[in-house]
Order: sequence, then C-alpha cells, then structure tokens
Amino acid sequence: MDIVTVEHISKQYGRLTALSDVSFTLHKGSVTGLLGVNGAGKSTLMKILSGMLAPDSGSITFDKQPFDSGRDVIRKQTGYLPEDNPLYDDMYVKEYLGYVAGLYGVDRLRVDQLIEKTGLVNEYKKTIKSLSRGNRQRVGIAQSLMNDPSFLILDEATSGLDPNQRESLYLLFKELAKDRIILFSTHILPEVKEICSGFILLDKGRLVANREINQIDSIENLFHTLT
Repeated sequence: MDIVTVEHISKQYGRLTALSDVSFTLHKGSVTGLLGVNGAGKSTLMKILSGMLAPDSGSITFDKQPFDSGRDVIRKQTGYLPEDNPLYDDMYVKEYLGYVAGLYGVDRLRVDQLIEKTGLVNEYKKTIKSLSRGNRQRVGIAQSLMNDPSFLILDEATSGLDPNQRESLYLLFKELAKDRIILFSTHILPEVKEICSGFILLDKGRLVANREINQIDSIENLFHTLT
C-alpha cells in the first residue's frame, strides 16, 4: 500500500456532525500528524479509516482500491492503536502478543521479532499490569504491528508519557514509517514538529489545514486558538 485517499467523507451522530466533507491524501514513507481538540472529529476519522465505522458519504481508496469493495483485504493491511490501548492486564507480555498472533494467524516468530523491534526485550516476561505507561504503549504498538500493516493508525500513542519515553517512541515511529503510511493523532504541536512530515488539522469536524511540516509555523496561532 503506497497511498490512502480520502474524498469528501462525512459522518453524523444524530444531529451532531462529527465529520463534514473531509478530503486528504496519505503517502507511504510519511508520518502525518492529525491535530485537533477533543470533539474535533479525530477519533471518528481514525475509526472510519480502520474499518470500525462507515462514513455516511464520501469515499476512501487504498492504492485506488475502494474501501467498500476490498474491506477484508484492506483491514489485513491496517494496524490500529486506539487511545485507550485496551490490554489484558493479567497476561504476560509475550503471552498476550502470542494470543494476538493467533488471532491474526501469523507465525509465532513474529512475536519475538516485535518484542525486539518495539524495545520489550527486558519486559516480555512481565505481566502487563506491572509495566510502566511507556512500556504498555510499546505492547499496544507491538500488537498493532502483528499483521505487518502497510497503514498504521496511532491515536494519542504518547499521551501521558514522560519526555524520555516520548523520545524513544519518536525514534520507533520514524523507523516504522520508512516502509509504511502512518497517521499519528496528537494534541501536542511539538510532537508534530518532531516526527511528522505533514499534518492535518480538524476543527468541529471540518478540515481547516492540510500542509507540509515546513508550513506548520504559519498556523501555530490558529491551532492555539482552537485549543
């Protein structure tokens, strides 16, 4: 998968407009920041892109393949880390990742590869409930990578982490982006400057900016007025 194209998608929840006529394109080899305050429509957008929700109107294509006609194939190429990062606290890290591998029907060798790739070599024998916030996030990222997705959706993946934990994840995201499309939701503008090549800004369900990262300073004041 080299490109994701979103064209004029909208979503209503009763009288509430979650998304209104949103269009943009994502490219392989890039991390795109998804910015917006709570209620801007970020989570709805990510759920639609992950296949959890259907838009009321508009279209999404993955390498020109319509999402509706290739839903099962496209889902197999997509990884999603939701904001609440649901994990089974009483399971050991390797046990949990083995369980996820079984759900995807992938070789268990993938578990060992991801433990190393996501920096869990010293943590995999521990229970998930005993992990630090940063390492819990790494477990969530590992499970989102289990199917070796071409498109990775990360919702507030660094929320609540200290600066050192964030920095280590920034390096991981940059490495992962070399052969993937990554959409990274955050409300922290410096994060976008640190790791993203471009950004999308939503406000009340509408797309108000879709720019390259070198243009971010031009809307910094706008972003702060929204927050």
